[in-house]
Amino acid sequence: MRDISNFNLKAYNTFGIEATCRRFVEIEKADEVTPLVCSLTSDDLPLLIIGGGSNLLLTGNFDGTVIKSAIKGVESTSEDGHVFLRCGSGETWDDIVRLCVDHGWYGTENLSLIPGDVGATAVQNIGAYGTEVCNLIWSIEAVDMVTGLSETIDPKDCDYAYRDSRFKHEWKNKYFITAVTYRLSETFHPVLDYGNIRDELRRFEITKPTAAQLRQVIIGIRNAKLPDVKVEGNAGSFFVNPVISREKYLQLQANYPQMPHYTIDEDHEKVPAGWLIERCGWKGRSLGNAGVHDRQALVLVNRGGATGEEVLALSKAIKADVLARFGIEISTEVNIV
Repeated sequence: MRDISNFNLKAYNTFGIEATCRRFVEIEKADEVTPLVCSLTSDDLPLLIIGGGSNLLLTGNFDGTVIKSAIKGVESTSEDGHVFLRCGSGETWDDIVRLCVDHGWYGTENLSLIPGDVGATAVQNIGAYGTEVCNLIWSIEAVDMVTGLSETIDPKDCDYAYRDSRFKHEWKNKYFITAVTYRLSETFHPVLDYGNIRDELRRFEITKPTAAQLRQVIIGIRNAKLPDVKVEGNAGSFFVNPVISREKYLQLQANYPQMPHYTIDEDHEKVPAGWLIERCGWKGRSLGNAGVHDRQALVLVNRGGATGEEVLALSKAIKADVLARFGIEISTEVNIV
């Protein structure tokens, strides 16, 4: 376990924001969590639990204790055509996806190249290209940050929804996740009818993709749209695609017949936030040192030396314009601290 005072968090948030915390604790083994919880005092508060920092915006220095998982380890067991994969919360998510594809454990392919750690997948309910991780999670191991007791949490109790869970609300900083177990299939059932997956497969003249081929296509699509955090700091998709009533969608469609949408059910439609933002003229624009990516309007970037407050101000300006033009209130996906 690492325990450092006055720690610089720049390397621990993919926006590359310069910010410090009063105390930084990095957990390397699950059995270190309970002793830490029992030792915490009021001087250590507030607490902030982070993963890989890929879904985090720091708006200033954090006057408290930041706790990060560096718990590694992967264990697999097979049963009735499924593989149960138990992963330490500090494992890099895309390393797990690659491991699954290499071993013929299926279900994660469409979640390739999503940044962050395993623990964050259970918090954020990550998803992409027609797949959500909540449908793969079998169980979550965590330590209660008040009692220090270990618990195994059933995903049915997490209230999973689109990019949402109880971990982002009443359970925020309540649990320190130590491991997540995923239930995967030994039979490949590709999910291809989302976004431009089929178009990309046709471009490579692939009619029946393997999991490895599907993973590479997903990686190619993401790399073509999203900036490299080593070049321009960012947290991936900054906003959540809004789900609106079908009545609202039909009203907008009358004025914007080319507006893309994805049917959720007979009463709701999902509209791409990036399309809304682009129509408001924000794609490629900047406010100070913060800007909107020139290839994907859903992504806000650090043009160089941006503060968290600059990124936050940009996000507020975008939200106001989308609301004024479309009557849709878009919400942020990142954790703003």
